[in-house]
Amino acid sequence: MADPALQRALLKSLLSLPNPLLRAAGGGGVVWRAGRTLDPRFQFLWKSWRKPRSLSDLSPEEARTAWAEMVRTTGARARKAVQVETLLLEGPAGPMTTRLYRPRGQDPDAPMLVFFHDGAGVVGDLDTCEGLCAELAEVARCPVLTPAYRLAPEHRFPAGLDDALAAWRWAESNAPRYGATGAAVGGQSIGAAFAAAICQTLRDEGARQPVLQLLICPLLDAASDAQSLETFADAWPLSREALRWALAQYIGPEDDPTDPRLSPLRARSVAGLAPAIIVTAGFDPLVDQGEQYARKLRAVKVPTVYRCYERLPNAFPAFAGVAPTAAVATCEIAGLLREGFEGRVAASADIVDREEGEHAGLVI
Repeated sequence: MADPALQRALLKSLLSLPNPLLRAAGGGGVVWRAGRTLDPRFQFLWKSWRKPRSLSDLSPEEARTAWAEMVRTTGARARKAVQVETLLLEGPAGPMTTRLYRPRGQDPDAPMLVFFHDGAGVVGDLDTCEGLCAELAEVARCPVLTPAYRLAPEHRFPAGLDDALAAWRWAESNAPRYGATGAAVGGQSIGAAFAAAICQTLRDEGARQPVLQLLICPLLDAASDAQSLETFADAWPLSREALRWALAQYIGPEDDPTDPRLSPLRARSVAGLAPAIIVTAGFDPLVDQGEQYARKLRAVKVPTVYRCYERLPNAFPAFAGVAPTAAVATCEIAGLLREGFEGRVAASADIVDREEGEHAGLVI
């Protein structure tokens, strides 16, 4: 296998080519959907990296290996300003490995963020979310704890969610030991669903809410028929086919996909939940789910900031090591988190009303 550092350097050099050349190498023309234009770097990756082999032909282990190898090439590296420590927590099925990221300039007033990686419950691990967790820790000046929750199909729903909830409860009890004040919760893709479900569970238990919830490219409705699933059905790296494949691994035949623990968007009430920062990607089959949840939260007066990176695809933080637009977006998300901790998020910003087939952005 080629050296990931060398591959990253070569890819960064390729992606620094002028936009017209990148578009030409990516099939020519402009990729335009629902009033949006795909970033030329991701157009190049979409056309040159997408394999002809169907994801449904891969085993879960093959899919995990493929994703991990790609992120080793495209992802940002943890920085020296962030200390990384491995911890073993007691989980529902025994010891659970976690990583704790602590920035050199940690703010003692900031909470500990419990963050759950993406991968639709099937792929992803502590390595594939390393760059994102380190960025969140450094910019938001908070400790970030991320657990290696159990994956499907070896461990179907609700195993991953149970592990996530155990990690949250540990963090809430132990945050002061690591110089943090309270705890926040966040995640990407299905990890964002875990974060949202944890907030709803705590509310139903009458327990204290997290300081904040951060939902990145959230997968919030396992039974969704939203328009974006059709508009971006062939998107990359997450297509509608890939999503269906992953959900078939994660959800057992006896499970109800409309269960709010699987689909937090379908909860009867979202009142009384933690303030939310919801981030979506424009070229993502899941984009409508994040927007719908933001609207639902705001309708019941939950302070909510919604931001859509219209030119980027799902999982864009995994490309922050080679794509400047992804790196900037990831840094901005961490900045929003910092502002949220300081109470400086402009929660009054409006989600733009749209016609069918159009998509929303943030207006301040």
